[in-house]
Amino acid sequence: MGDVLAGIHATWEFDTDAVLIRFERGIRAPKLFQSLRERRIPYAALSSVTLTPGKRNTVVLRAVPRVGADPLVEAAAGQLKEGYDPYRLVLPAEREVLAEYYADELRTVLDPASDEPADRFLVAAPEAPMSFKAYDGRAGFDGDRVSFRWSWTGASSAKWKAGDQTFRVGELAGIVWRSPEALDGYLRLIPRTAAPVGHRAGGSLDDTLGPVAGEGETGGPSAGEPSASRAADQDPAAVLFGLGYGPVHESLPFAAAVLESVRRTQPGSGGPAPALVSAGRRDPADIAERIHHLGELHRAGLVTDAEFSAKKAELLSEL
Repeated sequence: MGDVLAGIHATWEFDTDAVLIRFERGIRAPKLFQSLRERRIPYAALSSVTLTPGKRNTVVLRAVPRVGADPLVEAAAGQLKEGYDPYRLVLPAEREVLAEYYADELRTVLDPASDEPADRFLVAAPEAPMSFKAYDGRAGFDGDRVSFRWSWTGASSAKWKAGDQTFRVGELAGIVWRSPEALDGYLRLIPRTAAPVGHRAGGSLDDTLGPVAGEGETGGPSAGEPSASRAADQDPAAVLFGLGYGPVHESLPFAAAVLESVRRTQPGSGGPAPALVSAGRRDPADIAERIHHLGELHRAGLVTDAEFSAKKAELLSEL
């Protein structure tokens, strides 16, 4: 196509085999977009294209990525808010006819297998080296190793006892990123020894292994307990997020870069992504403890009424 379509916070440049998305770095642009700067999305990585009405007299052109094609999307596992979606281009409503033209043009270049999951990542992950500050330590990734350096003010005694951690990507089976915008966000690495046979690197431990046992508990894991079943604050293979720690624009690109490196090292990585398995029900005592903790945060003014009600309903639905 060889054309350029400028929208709000991003510009799409159409090439013969890909669309180059350049994100605005202005003060009003989402910080995730500023962090990503630009991304090259091959047409083979797209499953469909939509054009829908937006807010405040706008239209939204969205290129829908194929399942398994983009490590950023896989790491996010559906947790990104609409305004942080890097595949959305918001345009003034008066440009709807032009947007429809480009939507039709994109549809003509989609891969014949666009409805099928990609057998490998087709979009490049953000490049290492990368680092960010978490609540209980600092995470770093040099392209080959992930390191966790614990903070004396935030890390649990279990993590201090285990000491600072370094993981080679070849030793990992996957990662889990739980958004820092949630009350219990974290980045967890899944060592191969903690993953079930046939596990494929991905962004959702709850979906692939079931719910994490002991979430929100203060006690440490029992001897010999695998990393994947520990509460994140007790797991030396996880760093906790918190208010101002591990923000989306820093921790998500980090998680995507690690995930892409892990996937590349896995045998048989060219196979199709497995279907996700829904999580089982949680222990009622665990749910009650988490609601009690949520209530304390609400009374302290750290959680709004709306956030308290929504999270409480979410926890009760897991019973």
